[in-house]
Amino acid sequence: MAAGNFPSALPFSPRKIAVLHAKALGDFIVILPALDAIKRTYPDAELILLAKPWVKEFLDGRPSMVDRAVSIPLLAGVNDPVESKGQVCDTGSCAYPLEVDRFCQAMQGEKLDVVIHMQGDGKSVNPFINKFAARVTAGMCNPPAESLDRSIPYVHYQSEILRNLEVVALIGAHTTNTGFEPRIEVTESDEQEAESVRQLIKGKPYVVIHPGADDLRRIWPTAKFAGIGNYLTEKGYEVVVTGTPKEEEGVMNVTQSMSRSAIPCTWLGLGGLAALLQKSALVVSNDTGPLHLARAVGTRTVGIYWAPNVLNWGPLSRDRHRIAISWQLECPQCGIRPVSPWPFQPQRPDCSHPYSFVESVPVAEVLGLVTELLRPTPEHGY
Repeated sequence: MAAGNFPSALPFSPRKIAVLHAKALGDFIVILPALDAIKRTYPDAELILLAKPWVKEFLDGRPSMVDRAVSIPLLAGVNDPVESKGQVCDTGSCAYPLEVDRFCQAMQGEKLDVVIHMQGDGKSVNPFINKFAARVTAGMCNPPAESLDRSIPYVHYQSEILRNLEVVALIGAHTTNTGFEPRIEVTESDEQEAESVRQLIKGKPYVVIHPGADDLRRIWPTAKFAGIGNYLTEKGYEVVVTGTPKEEEGVMNVTQSMSRSAIPCTWLGLGGLAALLQKSALVVSNDTGPLHLARAVGTRTVGIYWAPNVLNWGPLSRDRHRIAISWQLECPQCGIRPVSPWPFQPQRPDCSHPYSFVESVPVAEVLGLVTELLRPTPEHGY
């Protein structure tokens, strides 16, 4: 049923509402306002988040609108980053792997009142959640995807935060004017994990630089990050360069390219990283998960974006956040604009050449945004 052909509020008081969202850190951050809207609208319902295993670990012991996180098994198009592997189901009659079939049976046993999905056009996800036998299904649906009880079309170029709020509005869930920005609470356990880095910082004001990203095409050059780091150390800040263990080489490249010392940090988990980000004076980062996490814990940020991605992943407000935008649209090797049907997924011919699409963003532009957000203080004298 299309949006607008039904009353938005549920005709019953739900006991259990499940939300399926099995994606990466940045994707998780942008669903938080939608989850908050559900909990505000249906405070007595148990809110169950069906997600990747790391989400359950991250939410354990953390104040959250989620009552329970449940890890879902691998399934291409749902919880598998490589969709060419495994079973992709476009119809309700396809055969799922045994582990996935058992998960669907477990969801049937939950007797869910509502199940909502917040990922993609529904071709793989809709058949999956329809097997849960919930009273109401809701989410996004583009033909030829299996239909849901309540749906809106998936149109790629839209703020992910606002998209997810539209999805939960299908069941009558709404937020307040102040509920559009994602929020993550930092716990005492997070602070304890970050203490190892704080001992290296030794009480100085500090700025975090995050030079990595999952996609090379979203990575600003090492030398340019190093230039930002040098400027910040000259202004009296300690510079902490963060990354995951697999990004250690990139982190070390930045610190070694700086003419002044910086602290490389690749050992913190998400909780410790959240604590480190929260007390930093500023975060300078590529468009990637830790940038979204920084905003969610209330830190000022300067993000480096490829222009089409700003529409989906840029911050909604500018009081504490700035964006440096690359307007380079053509691949340097083949000249293709990889923006249809959405970024980096052109239909024909395919372009997967390993070039950064944000390389052209000038250091001077980023420095200007940095100085805007780092307000003058007596300690720094500028």
